[in-house]
Amino acid sequence: MPSAPLPFETEIHQMEVLLAKFEAEADGTITHADEIRRMRRDLLNLKKKKYGNLTAWETVLVSRHPERPQTMDYIDLMFEDYVELHGDRAFGDDRAIRTGFAKLGDFKIMVIGHQKGHTLSERQTCFYGCAHPEGYRKALNKMRLAAKFGVPIICLIDTPGAFPGIGAEERGQAQLIATSILEMSRVPTPIICVIIGEGGSGGALGIGVGDRVSILEHAYYSVISPEGCAGILWKTANEETKPRAADALKLTSRNLSKLGIVDDVIPEPIGGAHRDPREMATTLKTYLLRYLRQLRGMSKKDLLDARYDKFRKMGVYLTEGASA
Repeated sequence: MPSAPLPFETEIHQMEVLLAKFEAEADGTITHADEIRRMRRDLLNLKKKKYGNLTAWETVLVSRHPERPQTMDYIDLMFEDYVELHGDRAFGDDRAIRTGFAKLGDFKIMVIGHQKGHTLSERQTCFYGCAHPEGYRKALNKMRLAAKFGVPIICLIDTPGAFPGIGAEERGQAQLIATSILEMSRVPTPIICVIIGEGGSGGALGIGVGDRVSILEHAYYSVISPEGCAGILWKTANEETKPRAADALKLTSRNLSKLGIVDDVIPEPIGGAHRDPREMATTLKTYLLRYLRQLRGMSKKDLLDARYDKFRKMGVYLTEGASA
């Protein structure tokens, strides 16, 4: 049971507490067993109803849940023989982005992902998942290393955005992100990107160019955070403007799939990934292995051509009556 229920989860949390109390006091009789089954069924139906009809802002809240699994959690649950690679060979080792070789099933891969941290000290070390230029430089160097050995790359995206500090800007934050986008478009090895939580702005795009781009059901992917959008459009980010901004941004997995931004929406356990990280990891692993098998037989030229075409088609629309 999550220790920090979200605002819209009040009814779910109350039912979970009641069920736990009833289970602890039950004497094992048939009557109590039947009542427990009924309560569990009602709780399951309530979760399905709530999570099947989340608003855009509620989706953002779920993607930010403190117990939601992060990159290092998935590495522990899905990958084998993980060996972390540190540093960018220029400035330092950004802990907001983790990189390393690992095994996924029968595949040797390079895994790259944002890490926010779970404890306060870890979050401060990771800057809450907001990477500096050295983080993107590290990621890019490791991508080139993976290409050298013909190893596929898996990117797990979970960031509210790149770090906005003065030092980061002085060290070329915007340029590094732009360079990373350019270089990822022509790295001659399969790249799979999955938004596992927050997909905020250029911070997400910095490791978001791939042959397959997917998103977890209750994650979001957006050009700007709802708070930032609300601040621009309404000059203030409050409980009224943030939901309006989230709706306007069309940032949910459902909208992104309709717009052709993502290839797949990966289903989460009922109640969100934070309620059952192990089940979420199993589902994600299945999708990743499927993508790896699809991309394994493609030549480098076909791979790069398909990747280029994939991103060139985004944002292209035909108005009514226009010729093709």
